[in-house]
Amino acid sequence: MQAQALTIELDSPDDWPGFRAACRALLAHGADPALVRWRWPDTQGAQPLGAGVDLFSSAPQQAMPASALAGLAGPGEAGLSLSDTQMSALRHACMHRAAGRFELCHRWLARMQARPELRLDALDADWRAIEALARPVSREIHKMHAFVRFRTTQRQNQPDLHIAWFEPEHHIVRAAAHFFCKRFANMHWAILTPQCSAHWDGHALRLTPGARRSDAPPADAGEALWLTYYASTFNPARLKEQAMLREMPRRYWHNLPETVLISTLVQQARARTAQMLAP
Repeated sequence: MQAQALTIELDSPDDWPGFRAACRALLAHGADPALVRWRWPDTQGAQPLGAGVDLFSSAPQQAMPASALAGLAGPGEAGLSLSDTQMSALRHACMHRAAGRFELCHRWLARMQARPELRLDALDADWRAIEALARPVSREIHKMHAFVRFRTTQRQNQPDLHIAWFEPEHHIVRAAAHFFCKRFANMHWAILTPQCSAHWDGHALRLTPGARRSDAPPADAGEALWLTYYASTFNPARLKEQAMLREMPRRYWHNLPETVLISTLVQQARARTAQMLAP
């Protein structure tokens, strides 16, 4: 009898804990990665199966929540040993927007389970594909940490709310938000993105559905002060345009208030440098 395909329903497009728990069970029971598909609740009408469904039932299955598999394998039951670097690459690869990212990671893990020496093969095609997904995700998390700009809104009988708008290319909001929880622990803030939004009330992080750019507040007095500071600290003698573009890609410019000054500052840099060097 032909084996049944199995679809695993994750909680979100970046559900690393769910993927990891489901993978552990699938690997422990020898499920064929070619027969496993992964999805998440971003389509209308998806009806995942309940937690009581039998993984090995011969009945046709639409989808199974990853949580239903969590108890089917104990820690280490799949017999895998991964380095911290490999775990980080897998986690970041699962945040990429590529549709087949979970299938790729599951396939590599199954292959490595069958051939443990693959964990040392840096040139393996699947592993190189995982690294190729992980690199831009890691970079974008760093860019989000650097390029989020908050604007302050006042609320009656509540602390001020600091709101930022950001447009990530990959599913990084949850992973990147913990940085802001630590750095701005005493503030109430919200980071709005088209994918999902992160909210911090000084105690707990909460994720909500995506927002629109118009939901973020307009420029405020604090932003004008920041522009004045940015212009006054701009050093024309140290300007390196190519390095600046590598660190601040143009696709982020439309959400950064200081970029309205960059063209003018760059144009004036050579003249200012010559003036500074003049005897």
